[in-house]
Amino acid sequence: MSAFSITGGCRLSGCLKPQGAKNEALQVICASLLTRDKVVLHNVPLIRDVLKLMELLQCLGVEVAQIGPHSFSFQAKEIHTGYLHSEDFKSKAGSLRGSVMTAGPLLARTGKTLVPQPGGDKIGRRKLDTHFTGFENLGAHVAYDAKEHSFSVEAKQLEGRYMLLDEASVTGTANIVMAAVLAQGTTTIFNAACEPYVLQLCRMLNRMGAKIIGVGSNLLQIEGVKELHGTEHTLLPDMIEVGSFIGMAAMTRSEITIQDVEIQYLGNIPLVFKHLGIHTECRGNDLYIPVQDHYTIESSRDGSILTIADAPWPGFTPDLISIALVTATQARGSVLIHQKMFESRLYFVDNLISMGAKVILCDPHRATVIGLDRESPLHSISMVSPDIRAGVALLIAAMSAEGTSTIHNIEQIDRGYENIDERLNHLGAKIQRIDD
Repeated sequence: MSAFSITGGCRLSGCLKPQGAKNEALQVICASLLTRDKVVLHNVPLIRDVLKLMELLQCLGVEVAQIGPHSFSFQAKEIHTGYLHSEDFKSKAGSLRGSVMTAGPLLARTGKTLVPQPGGDKIGRRKLDTHFTGFENLGAHVAYDAKEHSFSVEAKQLEGRYMLLDEASVTGTANIVMAAVLAQGTTTIFNAACEPYVLQLCRMLNRMGAKIIGVGSNLLQIEGVKELHGTEHTLLPDMIEVGSFIGMAAMTRSEITIQDVEIQYLGNIPLVFKHLGIHTECRGNDLYIPVQDHYTIESSRDGSILTIADAPWPGFTPDLISIALVTATQARGSVLIHQKMFESRLYFVDNLISMGAKVILCDPHRATVIGLDRESPLHSISMVSPDIRAGVALLIAAMSAEGTSTIHNIEQIDRGYENIDERLNHLGAKIQRIDD
């Protein structure tokens, strides 16, 4: 176990590039299970969750090779379905939430799969109903084993049909799409997720020989094909990292340039931080954030307190709610943060309150932040990272605080951010990785 020791008060300066998108990586890596041919992926983030997923695929029989600093090849000539019933699979898959993305491809390719109750962030229940209902719509049989805490899914032949998803789930949409591309007939998915990660997956599958129309919309039509072939694909930069760096620059009064961000895929992320008073400037494909000694939260048009809430794309991603919240603690003004999609993601604010922030936790979904306008700097404490995004929010708070803070359980941060300490230290931060 490791921890971060963070000396606060350092201003950063320079350029940094966001890593490849974690959430896209988990999907497109699993898509390699759909073909016997080689699939080459570029801009793959070397983070804990991605590396664990690669290890899981290797155990399933996939040949995985690193061919560049962030490039890998995957070839699933044969799939060892017997491994699905091993204790090793249950252990590995159960500790990694991204393992659920193997379900659709395995079902399409082999006619069966097993899904242990997945692990991951401790941010409340995230049901898999959308995934399994979609598989059932395609003709699969789903059974839950309460003793083993796992789902078994089987189908002799998947059949395309129309379905209306109960929620615009990103992973649910991706899983159903990957199952449907090899189904007989035509599948129509309404209320599909529109996130850039799903867009990228569908584009990749079409290059592999799939027939998907409506890509990028909430209405997808998929004509099943008999087989897919290999392809080469480059992942988008991680929009969550981009948003994290915007908040970090504001909190630490730093001037940074985030390079190659693919601005057209950031959605309203820059706009939401603009509502918090943070200036960003597009320079080609780069995002420049100047030094801001003060930033003021906008009021709503009727003069009432601003509300920032998460929503499915193109709304504000829930993965940046914690970053927006911590950034607001040193702004001028107040804001209501409404985390609608997960019920336990705001509990990390207890640490911010201990650091001197003025935050009122109204309920598991809402918190009111009263900005300090830097009149009362945050002070250092020892704390524990509860999940990936809250961990980085606490890291940002510690970087802006007076004194030296310690963050334990940084394995959570490593799940989603590649060498974050080394990359930020290169800009002038003082973050030391220590044994816990």
